[in-house]
Amino acid sequence: MIYEFNGYKPVIHPSSFVHPQACVTGNVIIGKDVYIGPGAAIRGDWGEIIIEDGCNVQENCTIHMFPGTTVILRESAHIGHGAIIHGAVIGKNVLIGMNSVVMDDVIIGDNCIIGALTFVPANTIIPEKKIVVGNPAKVVKDVSDDMIAWKTKGTGLYQQLPVDCYASLKLCEPLTEVPEDRPKQQDIYKTWKKNNGR
Repeated sequence: MIYEFNGYKPVIHPSSFVHPQACVTGNVIIGKDVYIGPGAAIRGDWGEIIIEDGCNVQENCTIHMFPGTTVILRESAHIGHGAIIHGAVIGKNVLIGMNSVVMDDVIIGDNCIIGALTFVPANTIIPEKKIVVGNPAKVVKDVSDDMIAWKTKGTGLYQQLPVDCYASLKLCEPLTEVPEDRPKQQDIYKTWKKNNGR
C-alpha cells in the first residue's frame, strides 16, 4: 500500500518491488532494484527516508524517525526480517540482522554486519567493516573479505527478487494435495547454499 502524506507521494523506481502487504507512506524515495517485503512499514511522515539502489527491506521491518530526520539506507543495504531502523544512516553493503534495533542518529559504516537481535543505541558510530552484536551493541571483530563476498552474494538474490516477483508472484487458491508434477526447488538456491557452507 502506498500513501501520500502532507503533500508527499513516495517515489519508487519501476524496477523495484513493494509487496502489496507492505506500507510506504509520504516522504520516501526508493531507488532501483529494491525489494520491500510484506509487512514492512516505511513511514516518511515526520522526515525523509531514502532507500538507495539494490537494498532490501524484509518482512515486518519498520523504518521511521524523530521529526526532521533523514533516514538513509545506502546502496545494497540488507535489512533482515523484523528489524527496526529509527532515524539512522545505514552504510553501503551493510547487513542488519533479524530483529535488530538501530536507534536515532546512529551511523553504521560500509560493509558492517550487525548480528541478529542486536540493539544499537542512539548516537552510536560504527566504523566500516565491523561485526557488531549484543544489547547494547559491541564491536567484536572485523568483517573479512570472505564475509563481504558471502553477504554481497546473498543480497544479489534479493536484487533479483523484484524481477522474479513481477514475473511470477500472483494471488492463488491453495491446493489441497501435493501434485506429482510439482516443480523442484530452483537449482540457483541449492547452489548458493552449497557454495556458502550452509
